[in-house]
Order: sequence, then structure tokens, then C-alpha cells
Amino acid sequence: MFMEQMSKKERKRVEIMLTALELFSKNGFYTTTIPDIAQKLQMSVGNLYNYFSSKEELAQEIIRFVSRLIGERIHEINNSDISTKEKIHAIVKIYFNLCVDQPQMIEYFLRVYLANREVFTDGCEGMVCVAPFVTEIMIFFEEGVRSGDLRNQDFFSAFGLFMGYLGGMAFINGEKMLTRDLESYVDEIAENIYRALKSDDAKA
Repeated sequence: MFMEQMSKKERKRVEIMLTALELFSKNGFYTTTIPDIAQKLQMSVGNLYNYFSSKEELAQEIIRFVSRLIGERIHEINNSDISTKEKIHAIVKIYFNLCVDQPQMIEYFLRVYLANREVFTDGCEGMVCVAPFVTEIMIFFEEGVRSGDLRNQDFFSAFGLFMGYLGGMAFINGEKMLTRDLESYVDEIAENIYRALKSDDAKA
């Protein structure tokens, strides 16, 4: 959704989420307080509570927001008239570009969402809050199997392999351990993922 299509209240909610996302990713969920977020936004704590009733609600809405953004990008790829191999390449490119252009989103996923699971309850258990992203990945796998490009296997096995590659590279990049720019690894990682997932009958 483009900002100009949103109501004034929706734009303010997004502004709050993006600011909280930055602070949570940098300083951690428990270290960051609602007054910290309000101060960064130059708004009162009471006014911020008009948009989000608690820090936990804010954290959950952020992961939903990020999941929708990434899910929309993968939805576009799923609807593109390109091969399964090309779709893998496009997904890897999107993820790596996100790591470089908006690293706070990846940091939030790793440092807040995965590290503080007790925060993501009350309707945010399991993969509920990341459903838009996971659903599009599931559709990608289903279409890849249907076309004969990918071998039929348990979704979570395939999902774990795919995200293991992406998450691992994101972590190594965040630790400044790579000897090249992250984007320069897109071709290699996409090829590795395809070879690991492709069916025996698929083209090399």
C-alpha cells in the first residue's frame, strides 16, 4: 500500500511502526520503551497509545507489516511469467536488496521476532503474524512442484532450506564477515537453492 493512499491515521501508524522498528532492531525489544519511541517521533506518550495500546501490540503489528511488504513482492514474482529457477533468483535478489537497503527489517526479524517469541502470543503464535510472506512462499513451492521443476517434499523442509540460505547470508553480512557485497552472491545462492530443491526431471 502506498503512503498517499492511506488515511492520515494510517500514515501515522506506519510512521510509528517504522520508528519502533528501527529502535527495536538497534537496541532490542525490552531495552526500548514507549517513551523512547514517542521521543524519537516528537509526540506524547499518551498520543502514541491512541495508536497502539501496548509495546507488545506494536511489536506484533510491525512483523505483520513487514510480512505484508515482503509478501506483496513475492506475490508479484509468483504472478510473473518466468521459470521456477528465475523466480528463485528474483526472491533471493529481493531479500538481499532488503538486507542492504533496509537492514533494520531483517534485524527486527532476527533480533526481536525470533529471539522474543514470548512477545508474539495472543493471535500471533507460530507463523500467524508472518502468514502473508509464508503463504506466498508456499504458493511458490506448490507451483514449482506442479510444473515438475521442484521435487515434492514436506513444506517445512523446503522452507527451512530456502530460508536457511537467506537467513544465514543475512546474518553473515550483518556481522561484516563477507568479502564481497551481499548482492554479488545472488547468482550463487539462487543456484544453490535451485539445485537443492529441484526435481530429478528438472532442467539443470
